[in-house]
Amino acid sequence: MDWRYPQYIAHRCGGALTPENTLAGLRLAARLGFRAVEFDATLSADGVPILIHDETLERTTSGSGKVADTSLAQLSRLDAGARHHRAFAGEPLPTLEQALALCHSLNLSANIEIKPATAHEDETGAIVAGLAKAAAHRWPKATLLLSSFSETALMAAGKVAAELPRALLVEDIPTDWRTRLQQLGCVAIHCAARRLRSEQAAEVAAAGIPLACYTVNRPEEAARLLAAGVAAIFTDRLDLFDPSTHQ
Repeated sequence: MDWRYPQYIAHRCGGALTPENTLAGLRLAARLGFRAVEFDATLSADGVPILIHDETLERTTSGSGKVADTSLAQLSRLDAGARHHRAFAGEPLPTLEQALALCHSLNLSANIEIKPATAHEDETGAIVAGLAKAAAHRWPKATLLLSSFSETALMAAGKVAAELPRALLVEDIPTDWRTRLQQLGCVAIHCAARRLRSEQAAEVAAAGIPLACYTVNRPEEAARLLAAGVAAIFTDRLDLFDPSTHQ
């Protein structure tokens, strides 16, 4: 499957403008002209991928405790919007399947970050990849990318859905990045913008490997990174960028 990076990707669905990792965020990203979004997928206690960043529920929802210890039925009753703003009260935690269905209807490309809970790397990588593979078969025009900080999860994902492109997530680009990408079968690398050095960006670009940077919220920083050869930036400030000019 072909994945082409647009220059601007909406971080955690709707960035800072909506509750993160929600369907409301996907709708806003599409409304503002973004053609690609990024979101986090982890497993409920009963093995269903849902969209949430943390291993625990307190920061973004009305729940408490570990996501991995909470059933889908319990998660579906939580409010994932009110902590962001009362205008979003009642916004649910979406499943990955719901998010991909909405991405399909909104014509959004999706970077699914596999976010395994501790000791669940293999399981999470395999289940998330399997669901993404099924979605890609159901909607042949869907454009999906799997990424993760967990190399174990990426290996598991590759065994289940080798046809889906994968990207290695890191903070700093390691000196052996070429070897790691080759061993993992990854086609791209994502790193922290604040840790990227110009010579690293040049080296990756010269190798023909797409490099994406998180999280970039100032247009002047984005312009500098793109000029240095970075393929795409993830942003929380969807209101500060005009993605229609750079797709």
